[in-house]
Amino acid sequence: MFGRRPDGRRVEGIDPVMRITPYVMPMRCDAQVFLKHRADMEVMSRYIRRQKQEKGEKISYMQILVAAYVRAVSHNPEVNRFIMNKQLFARNNCSAAFTILKDPTDADKGEAIVKIKFDPTDTIYDVRDRMEAGVAANRGDQPAGFVDKLLSFLFAVPGLATVVVGLVRFLDRYGLAPGVLMEELPFYVGMYITNTASIGLHDVNHHIYNWGNVGLFLGMGTTERVAVVENGETRMKRYIPIGITADERVCSGAHYARFFTDWKRYIEHPELLEAPPDKIRYDKECEYHEPKPEKT
Repeated sequence: MFGRRPDGRRVEGIDPVMRITPYVMPMRCDAQVFLKHRADMEVMSRYIRRQKQEKGEKISYMQILVAAYVRAVSHNPEVNRFIMNKQLFARNNCSAAFTILKDPTDADKGEAIVKIKFDPTDTIYDVRDRMEAGVAANRGDQPAGFVDKLLSFLFAVPGLATVVVGLVRFLDRYGLAPGVLMEELPFYVGMYITNTASIGLHDVNHHIYNWGNVGLFLGMGTTERVAVVENGETRMKRYIPIGITADERVCSGAHYARFFTDWKRYIEHPELLEAPPDKIRYDKECEYHEPKPEKT
């Protein structure tokens, strides 16, 4: 309310064309833009292998993608904005969520959602440590979390879920939803990423949820082999296909282009992520910081 929310601050002085867009496309499902990207798996594989052999550091493909996102956001805060009640807000955190199997060897034990906040100065090692800590906290026979307890309570009374969800969405529209709820629910993040390759599926262009304020959804698929010509010779090269779904109302196409150019550069040169960025850009009055993860 009055331009402030627990997760952001309203952006003022935006271009009239950008300002009218949420009125033309009031819901995220109206404004979804679908993109495809092939990440060079061979480049990332060499980097992962070199990290393990030379430094004893274990890095995954998904961690590289997320670290590249965090670094690209530190230079392009416009992509980290979101639309709520037809108004544009700057997010006061850099966050991502992803779904994991509670037991990787037994899908019947269900899934868990990991939600993590990052600091714009995070290196690839910081991102790795935060993600691994989040996974460890949600793997195995962990006690039911806040979301699980809340859902169990809602479904215990017929019709209660409909009433509570409707109330929360109404409050959220006007910036009055409890901040603790936003902290727990996975729908309030800058990016949601899913690794469908881990269950043997192709890449997907996943929908963006109308509830919450997720601006980007990335779907990693199973490895593709593509014929390329290098040095006059044809060979098969491995890529990780990624389906990208973006909310086009968040920022201009030029800002998106700059963001994805940076994101792609960091994926192709992950060694650039080993040191903090030289400079960080924040939206006005939306500077944020997260304590560095503890070393294990």
